[in-house]
Formats: sequence, structure tokens, C-alpha cells
Amino acid sequence: MPTKSYVQTNINGESVEFLAEPRQSLLEVLRDTLQLTGAKEGCNDGNCGACTVKMDGRIVCSCLVFGVEAEGADIETIEGMASPEGLHPLQTAFLENAALQCGICTPGFLMASKALLDHNPNPTEGQIRWWLANNLCRCTGYDKIVRAVMDAAQKMQA
Repeated sequence: MPTKSYVQTNINGESVEFLAEPRQSLLEVLRDTLQLTGAKEGCNDGNCGACTVKMDGRIVCSCLVFGVEAEGADIETIEGMASPEGLHPLQTAFLENAALQCGICTPGFLMASKALLDHNPNPTEGQIRWWLANNLCRCTGYDKIVRAVMDAAQKMQA
């Protein structure tokens, strides 16, 4: 039986400690150990983006990161996107623009979109499409998602 490692990290602004087996992915730790089930398991091989989180300021597929690699990291998940005051403008824009259907891809798109707007608060349509190219959606098509990101960017600058 593999020995578990003790990991201290920061998730959504809070200090978190957990035990992880060396083979466990960050996605497994988030969902199964920490009960943060917002990141979804889509493909489990880094091709769909449904499990996207921010780790030390960069978007990563949490299915491709080992849980033990979270040691000392600053991680943001979809659960940390909204505030006590309400939804993040991106979340509101996704709702208002009907940019979601089944919801499997939505957390990944939201996290990747937030990373984009943190990096570039006024992206072009082409920049949005390029930035989100690693996230797959089988339901909505991409136009509604791109429009939602553009809408959120505009509202966040107002």
C-alpha cells in the first residue's frame, strides 16, 4: 500500500492540509478528499479542460497534476470564484448569455476565462477563442461562451 504524503497548501484563500497518495491527481484530492466537487472529470487526460483550476496564477488541468505537487501552492477553484456578495461577473454573464447547458465544462471555462480577464481585462474575440481553445464543450457551441466572456469583460471595466 502506498504511503500517503502530508500536503499543506492554500485553496481559495484558506490554508488547507490533506494526505495524498503519490499517484492521486489534484482533481481526485479536490473532489474526493476535500469535497470540492466543482472541477469536473471529463477526459482524465488533459484534453477537455473540465477540471481546470488556477495553481500559482496559471491555469492547469487538475487531472494532470499530482495532489502532492500542491505543496505550498496557491490554488483557486470554481468554489472560490463567487464572493459572499454574489456571483462573479463571469458567472452572471454565463447565465445571462445562456453559455451553459449540461454544466460539465462550465467550471473549466469559467476558471480559464477568469484567468484570461485577470491577465487581459479587454481581450478581443480572437484572443478569447485562442485562450479557451483547450476547453471543450459538447452542448452549447462556443459562440455563447465567447459572448459571455466579452460581456463580462465589458461590465467589469464599467
